[in-house]
Formats: sequence, C-alpha cells, structure tokens
Amino acid sequence: MSGSPRHSGARRLLATGIVFGIAATALIASPAAARPLEHELFSEAFSFTDTNFCDVGISVDIEGVREVHFLFNSRQPGTPPFGQVNFTVDVVYASENGVVTEHVRGIEKDLKITDNEDGTLTILVLSTGNATLYDETGKAIGRNPGQVRFELLIDHNGTVADPSDDVFLEFLGQVKGSTGRNDDFCEAVLPILG
Repeated sequence: MSGSPRHSGARRLLATGIVFGIAATALIASPAAARPLEHELFSEAFSFTDTNFCDVGISVDIEGVREVHFLFNSRQPGTPPFGQVNFTVDVVYASENGVVTEHVRGIEKDLKITDNEDGTLTILVLSTGNATLYDETGKAIGRNPGQVRFELLIDHNGTVADPSDDVFLEFLGQVKGSTGRNDDFCEAVLPILG
C-alpha cells in the first residue's frame, strides 16, 4: 500500500525487518562458498503501539508474526553467493474503533552482484509479492501486488569464498518503482481504525 511515504509497503516492511535487512545480513553471515551454502527458516513475533498512526494522532496496537526462509547459493565458483528470501508477514492493527489485518507474502532475491573493485559490492535486489488488507469481516479493503527493484552497497571485507566479514553500508535506492496496483495504506485503514 503506497502513497504516504511514512507507510509505504517498503517502509512498513522495513519496520518489520524484511526488506533490505534480511538480504544484507544473511549475505554477511553466509559461510564459505560452496553449493547450497546455507538455508534457514525462522519465525518471530513482534508487537508495539504506534501513538501517531498514519500521522493523524491515533493510537494503534500492532501485533504480528513474520516467517522467513532464506537460501544462499553460489552460481559460479569464486563468485559472491546469491541470496533468496521467501517471507510471510501477518499483522493485526487494533484501535478502540476497529481491527484491520494484513497478510504479506513475498520473495526477495539478488539479481546481480557487482564487484566495484574498491572493496565494495553493489547488489541489485528484486522484491516481489502481494500485500492485502482485510476488515473485520474478512473483506479485502486494500491491495499491493507487484515488484520493486533496489540496490544495496556492501563493504566487502571478506574474500569471495568467505564473505562473513562483509558489512551493509547503504541502501542505494530504488532502480524500478512498484508495479501493479498500489492502494494507499492509510486511506484503506483509517476509516476503520480512525
């Protein structure tokens, strides 16, 4: 759900730790290069209260669960490992006026890794999936399917065979904006939560 920069799909996923962070930290933590280098599945719950939800001064309790499966593999010996992250996020937004739920399912994968020959790597990442908002009756009130592409800058301290010392430096921005339908998150949920 885009529109408001504060609550765009990418921004909200960033807040839940999916976009940008997992791909970068998993690359950093991967072991010595080989065939399927690493794969892991984890799940975690989160909860907090946003006291200025959608910048309109209402208090909303937010609870959710994210499940993440990541896989790292080498395409060619001696090259940096490419990563793929499959994730789902289920979130409940509750105020004194009502409840909205959100289900997000997506995939992020490294499309291209460029050695900048200055000790850094630039990683082009594809993030695609679907986010759907539901009212209390289960009716869909907002959708955000599609994909974006963005770049990350990594300080490549390790060797190609062992990138474990790599450090995430910077989110370099979107290369391709969101495709498909992009319902505004706040416009969809505020009639219920506000």
